[in-house]
Amino acid sequence: MTDPAQCRDMTDLRQLIDGLDRDLVRLLALRQRCIDRAAELKRHEDLPARIPARVEEVVANIRSAARAEGADADLLETLWRQLIDWSIAREDMQLRAPE
Repeated sequence: MTDPAQCRDMTDLRQLIDGLDRDLVRLLALRQRCIDRAAELKRHEDLPARIPARVEEVVANIRSAARAEGADADLLETLWRQLIDWSIAREDMQLRAPE
């Protein structure tokens, strides 16, 4: 079940939310692996961890996706900017580490 309106009670709704949380964790773990790979590629391409134009492109993509899904674009931008900052810090740490 993926439609909250079909949940008969709080138990059903909580099961749906718990499943969504697991899916989000799986996707965020995949995104983290992508960030680690990005650091490797940036090292070889001599790119910095923070590329401001890319940050704003990601935020614009998130806002657009949020609007398309009927989600709060301001909330998702706030969450994604935190995720982006964490990602850049992780990349920066890896870029500074000796090979």
